[in-house]
Formats: sequence, C-alpha cells, structure tokens
Amino acid sequence: MITVYKGNEGAGILEVNKPADGCWVNVVDPTSDEIDTVRDLGIPADFITYPLDLDERPRTEKEDDGTTLILIKIPFFQGDKLDVPYTSIPLGIIITENMVITVCKRNNIILEELLRTKIKGFSTSKRIRFVLRILLLSATKFLSYLREINNIVETIEDKLQASMRNNEVLELLKYQKSLVYFETALKSNELMMERLQKTPLFHKFPEDEDLLEDVLTENQQAIEMIAIAENILSSMMDAFASIISNNLNVVMKFLASVTIVLSIPTIITSYFGMNVSIPFADHPLSYFGIILLFVVICAFVIAIFIRKDWF
Repeated sequence: MITVYKGNEGAGILEVNKPADGCWVNVVDPTSDEIDTVRDLGIPADFITYPLDLDERPRTEKEDDGTTLILIKIPFFQGDKLDVPYTSIPLGIIITENMVITVCKRNNIILEELLRTKIKGFSTSKRIRFVLRILLLSATKFLSYLREINNIVETIEDKLQASMRNNEVLELLKYQKSLVYFETALKSNELMMERLQKTPLFHKFPEDEDLLEDVLTENQQAIEMIAIAENILSSMMDAFASIISNNLNVVMKFLASVTIVLSIPTIITSYFGMNVSIPFADHPLSYFGIILLFVVICAFVIAIFIRKDWF
C-alpha cells in the first residue's frame, strides 16, 4: 500500500493524490507493482526491499546521487496471546532531494502517531527534521511499551505469590523475550544514530542538532531502563520458581499430615475388627469409647504436628 502525505507547519499532515516536492510517501508491505512505482521515483530497489526483511539490522546507506537510506528498528505490539507480545521490526526511511519515503512491512503505531502530530515548526518539507521526529517517536514508544510491560509484570507477580503452577512463570518468560528484542533493537539504533551525528546533513541547522541530541538521550534512557527491567525480571523468575516449588511442598506436607491423622482410626478399627476378644465388648458404651479413643489419639497427633509446624 502506498499513501502520499503533505503537511505544512501547524496545519497537520494531509493525504494528497500523487507525490510532489516536500511530500512524504508511506509504503507498507508493497506488492511487486508498488515497488516498481516507488522505483520510478528514482529509488534503488534495494532501499525498498531491505526494510521488508524483518531480520535486517539498523544502518545507513547512501547513493552517489545523495539518496540516503536510514534503517532503524521500531517497537511493535503483536498481541498478548503470542509467545513474544512485543518485538521490533525494521523501518526504512529514504531521504531524497525533494521528499521522504518510509518503507515498512507492517502498519505501525509510530507512523500513525506521526500523522496525528501537530507540532510547531513540523513539516514534511523539512526532511531532516521530519526524520528526526520519527526517530524520537520510536524511542519514546519504546519507553511507553516498557511501562506497559512493567505494569503487566506487576500484575503477574501478585498472582505468583500464591501459585503452584508454571503458567505465570511462562507468562513472565514471554515478556522477558520482549525485553531482549527491545534491548537489541535500541543498541543497534544507538550505533546507527551515532553515525548520523557524523553526517553533515544533520548539522545544517541548530534545531536539527538539538533534536538529534534529544533522540540519543531518549534512546539511551530506554536502553538503561530496559536493562534494569530485564535484570529485575530475570531475578524475579528465579525467585518465584523457588516460591512455586515451596508452595507445592507446603501442600504436600499438609496432605501427608492429614493422611497420617486419618490412618489412626483405620489402624484402631482394623485391630478391633480382627477375630479376637474385645475388652468391654458387652458394655453398652463400648462403641462411644472407641470413638473417644479415636478423638484423643488424633487430637494428640494433631497437636504434635501443629507444634512442629507440620500442619
């Protein structure tokens, strides 16, 4: 799918019919015909196909005519039911002499939020600043998703304290995988952005330099927070694996104690059920005497178990 947008300062971004100077061309999961359409704008085929490979790493490439590809990793929410709810996918940003083209395999929230942006001084014709806004939105969204993961982990943590199954630990493992993907993507993005800092294209205007510094700061903050969250989650999983085992041991200890107590009446009735003479067999209260014997012995055993904290 190919969509063309154009926006002026303060007016927001509006969809237009065809590419023009100062526009933004958004390409999502293009067909072969759509790839040919983008190539007609003077874009190398590799610049279009690289971002469609979900395993591509962040980097920058530049053609002789000045066309530049910036490939970054952006956060992507796949769904709670999947093994990895949060992951990262490549986003290609192609800067030409008169427009910006974004290429991605899937629709993503980064570009959706960009369409709703109404920031003073924001325009699709200011190509470098437009690209920096995408980078800043990506770093900010990493932090936003991290907060969501932390809230989910806290909810699972409350369930784990009384759990005797592995379901909650496996649930935590899903989000630990997500943090690994986030950390890898952010570190790769950081290396790519450091290269951008050395590019003269991003030093033409002081505003662009300041915005790039903000992007690097947000990205570094996200890396640090994800590293902390990952360490905490890893330690938590080890601790709760032990808690689950301990909870199960407590239950087994209780069941073993109940089994011992219940076996006492069985032993006594088995003895009196043998073909032997029974004391006080002719006494009218002998039945109640045997019941009382059950109760006294069981109460004595229960008292011992409670004292030793086995019950």
